[in-house]
Amino acid sequence: MAESDDTPIDRRFPRAGALAGFLGLSVTAGVLIAAMVTPVIAVAGVAAESGIQVFETMPEALAPDALAQTTDIYARNAAGEPVLLASVYEQNRKSVPWDAVSLFVKDAVVSTEDPRFFTHGGVDITSALRAAIGNAASGEVGSGASTISMQYVKNILMQRAEALRDKEEREAAYQEAVKTSMDRKLREMRLAIGLEKTLTKSQILLGYLNIAHFGGTVYGIQAAAEYYYGVNASELSLAQAASLVATVNEPNGLRIDDPDNIGDNKFRRDHDVLPAMLKQRAITQAQYDEAVATPIEPKITPPSTGCHAANPLGAGFFCDYVQRVIENEKVLADPSDAKYSTFTRGGYDIFTTLDLDLQASAVSAVDAYVPRSTEVLDLGSSLVTVEPGTGRILAMAQNKDFNADPDAASAGNTAVNYGADEAYGGSIGFQAGSTYKIFTLAEWLKDGRSLSDTVDGNARALNLSAFADSCQGSGTGTYSPKNDGAQRPGSMSVRTATAGSVNGAYFSMAQKLDQCEIRKTAEAFGLKRADGKQLSSYVSDVLGTNEVSPVRMASAFAAVANQGVYCSPIAIDRIVAPDGTEVPVPKSACSEAVAPEVAATMASALEAVMQGGTGSASNPRDGVPVFGKTGTTDSEKDTWFIGATTRLATAVWVGNVTGDVSLRRTQVGGIQADILRHRVWKEYMTAANGRFPGGALPDAVSRPVRG
Repeated sequence: MAESDDTPIDRRFPRAGALAGFLGLSVTAGVLIAAMVTPVIAVAGVAAESGIQVFETMPEALAPDALAQTTDIYARNAAGEPVLLASVYEQNRKSVPWDAVSLFVKDAVVSTEDPRFFTHGGVDITSALRAAIGNAASGEVGSGASTISMQYVKNILMQRAEALRDKEEREAAYQEAVKTSMDRKLREMRLAIGLEKTLTKSQILLGYLNIAHFGGTVYGIQAAAEYYYGVNASELSLAQAASLVATVNEPNGLRIDDPDNIGDNKFRRDHDVLPAMLKQRAITQAQYDEAVATPIEPKITPPSTGCHAANPLGAGFFCDYVQRVIENEKVLADPSDAKYSTFTRGGYDIFTTLDLDLQASAVSAVDAYVPRSTEVLDLGSSLVTVEPGTGRILAMAQNKDFNADPDAASAGNTAVNYGADEAYGGSIGFQAGSTYKIFTLAEWLKDGRSLSDTVDGNARALNLSAFADSCQGSGTGTYSPKNDGAQRPGSMSVRTATAGSVNGAYFSMAQKLDQCEIRKTAEAFGLKRADGKQLSSYVSDVLGTNEVSPVRMASAFAAVANQGVYCSPIAIDRIVAPDGTEVPVPKSACSEAVAPEVAATMASALEAVMQGGTGSASNPRDGVPVFGKTGTTDSEKDTWFIGATTRLATAVWVGNVTGDVSLRRTQVGGIQADILRHRVWKEYMTAANGRFPGGALPDAVSRPVRG
């Protein structure tokens, strides 16, 4: 038979028997079933009539459930085309339509498993009689007489059992579905008859091919074709189709990814499947001879399973972040039990916000300057880019590979996403250092003050009672912060203090403000502690002693670039269910953190940081207007550079994952380690600005209106 002919082998059989198979089938089947199980019933002392009664009282309705399918996670390339990052699943399955399955597969299954499939009504009378004779001879209920419809029923019940959350319930239901017993055989027959009343033959055959187990975690003909032969189900040759159909008889014993099984698989292919196809005239003698002579040569193509599969793109941590969003936000909650998600079973297409070109630039910049491990310190680094105005996370890279397997842990991989909050797979955060000063600056401007106001920049002992805090009250005692390099610059403008990141000046500013209001302003910019606790409002927090995550800081700077409007970070653009419907996803929540004129004045001060200030080393100097802020913690344990254009806001952190090694006193790759943040940010943003060149920053006002 020519492969282009997509009509299964039923066209070669008379169809008059099909109608007869349906008419009065339950009565006929009841009699046959009673005959088939009579030897056992007799042994048990039960009348044959009770077998018929049991059959007649069994439920006959069984609707196929939605199958567990593979969920695919995608990023986008520069052309906007989706690119697969990773797949996640409990069962590797991709349900496909009728036309996407090779005719060889359909004919192989029918010829081998159920030659009279297209003429019976769910129960094959001839096979049932043969089984009855065999049972009478052995005194047992055998496993024969199973039609494709009955096997489909069995698989549905097995899948239903495996979907149960409770372990004991799951095991009990599974054993009930597979046990060799009279009542199981009766139930399968009864349900198969009911199935034939509601579904067409093609629907049943396709359903069976999509649900069938092909060994290991491989389910369904499409996943089997991809995994074992690296092709689509529609592209399977006769020899390949026959070897896969041979597998369903004993999935784990005949799977061909184990070389020890290939001989047994070939024997079943050549002695059962192909002869059955020839006998049913599904193939010609020439096709048979050619297929038998064809060796079984699998091309094992493992799916990109789990987020570690995204490591080649440097996106393993972002992939994990997406999973955490789905879990924490209950995006794909199971309607039957809201505590659980359909993420690994639902067969969704998840389209994320990740831009693969920006991601590649981010990975390249981090890899160029921050090694995965070093003998001098436990070094970590993270780069996160957020789009102003949308909150979309466009890049998320770090100096490690993602690895959630603790048994395979090494210095070059981790399961901790340095860029994210703890609840989203991150750490408990890192002190923000002087990058946190932007919130004092924002509150200063909100309070009606200006960049030209002068303040005392000298480091000095501070009386904590002189700092107002309407939330928790003023402190007691003294606090003696230092300026970098023991500077004593005297009086200076706020603009100059910002450009030079002068600690003494910022404490002078904070002394004129309410510490609680500074904290509230930080919260308005979306800032939270990475461990989930509330931000503190101690005087020392002016220097960024709250532990935060890069994604939060990038989002805060994005708000400055977005005229003071903060948009919460998001990682998912769309989720599409297998039926093509759109699943609601978390949207970015946007709100005004500060007035536009305040944001414009903040950007002006932060622009000076890049032009002769502490951030000069990060400036790409490519004509794109940019602003930013440096941050260094006590003992130079953590270093930051965070900056933005009107198009992109990027946070870079380089620091100690554990330990307190001074980056200023350490060399990494021949570079003073506290300089690494500048090298990474500059290289990355130079590439990023080439694709997303920002526009002019808004004009600052001399003195924003008092809030």
